[in-house]
Amino acid sequence: MELPFAESYRIKMVENIRRSTHSEREQWIKQANYNLFMLKSDHVFIDLLTDSGTGAMSDRQWSAMMVGDESYAGARSYYNMKNAIREILGFDYFLPAHQGRAAENVLYSTIIKEGDVLPGNSHFDTTKGHIEFRHATALDCTIEEASDTQLEIPFKGNIDIARLEAVLQQYPKEKIPCVVLTVTNNTAGGQPVSMENIRRTSEVCRRYGVPLQLDSARFAENAYFIKTREKGYENKTVKEIVKEMFSYADIMTMSSKKDAIVNMGGFVAFKSEKLWKACQKFCIMNEGFITYGGMSGRDMNALAAGLDEGTEFDYLETRIKQVEYLGKKLDAYGIPYQRPAGGHAIFVDAKKMLTHVPKEQFIAQTLAVELYLEAGVRGVEVGALLADRDPVSRDNRYPELELLRLAIPRRTYTNNHIDVVAAALKNVFDRRETITKGYAITREEPIMRHFTVELEKAR
Repeated sequence: MELPFAESYRIKMVENIRRSTHSEREQWIKQANYNLFMLKSDHVFIDLLTDSGTGAMSDRQWSAMMVGDESYAGARSYYNMKNAIREILGFDYFLPAHQGRAAENVLYSTIIKEGDVLPGNSHFDTTKGHIEFRHATALDCTIEEASDTQLEIPFKGNIDIARLEAVLQQYPKEKIPCVVLTVTNNTAGGQPVSMENIRRTSEVCRRYGVPLQLDSARFAENAYFIKTREKGYENKTVKEIVKEMFSYADIMTMSSKKDAIVNMGGFVAFKSEKLWKACQKFCIMNEGFITYGGMSGRDMNALAAGLDEGTEFDYLETRIKQVEYLGKKLDAYGIPYQRPAGGHAIFVDAKKMLTHVPKEQFIAQTLAVELYLEAGVRGVEVGALLADRDPVSRDNRYPELELLRLAIPRRTYTNNHIDVVAAALKNVFDRRETITKGYAITREEPIMRHFTVELEKAR
């Protein structure tokens, strides 16, 4: 008999969570103005809002925290992190930051000017926000196949090389501070980018004299998919694949709250000493001194250990197979999602699920609220709310995909919890014909509105 798959860890500590009633959830979501970000965590049973900073750290990471050096300058913990970044990722220069968007702020404050253009593959929301805040343009050059949620191809997060080259031909290189390649491609459904695509993107960038930035929050998951899906890499270790991925990049930013499995932390790393020095002033002004950059010594130690653990195959296989497990459950129920299952989340196709809700009433947000009401499961909308308004016309942007992201924290929930999520989605799916109205905005910020937006039921 073949042995069943089992997790590559055992549980040492638990945290109690509470079930709630439907009437309680109705009251709480109304008080939150139908914005799931505004719910109290105590009002959530299974929290799949994000996998950022929500994972369970290991015994190695907790023990590393106990010996963190909290010196203001030149702490041992900084050099532990520096060594891990050099040895695992291959970058000699880096600046710590308290999380990924802070690393983006340090970098983009240095390199972006008004009117610039940054092509990429489905820029993440904070990346696009930083670009548009500086009156520059984020151009999405993701392959067309990513917009078909039912199409199964191994590397759906790839950038379209022909479209990228057309952009680089259209604009002078002085207007393109960098190309942004996000691995894995979160906005397109946690889909990976192939090594061939990374290499070809790098070759195009070098031909046009434009730096390549890898947005690397989930780089290790991307490396796992390269190992398991791309010919020629099946016998390479994850760490070998990671080294090759970053050999093609000039810059990397990382929210380390994902693949380094820490609760807080990030960094921007460089191949260029000149750019590293140019960014230091923004690190000092906005984050902290260049050897701590908004992080405590204990967090830098945990991050260094997490980079090592997060690039081990057994850990990644356990993590990604849990996402796959949810996908197989939804397959059995006939629930449409971005296929194949991504690295960190399942992205439910809200357009295919709630066919009677008008796009102007935020289809994916409607599905997110319904799932919360059904079972206290919190996901997040990746659709028209996140797409924001056009920065020039101020009209709502309606993306081709309306997705409900169910991001699974690392080493946090058991498959019994995943069964609850799947059953709750099935219940919503079974009554989908009765869901005909969504939500209207009553208050919003001019940029990155989805975090704090206030909604009411559409009339």
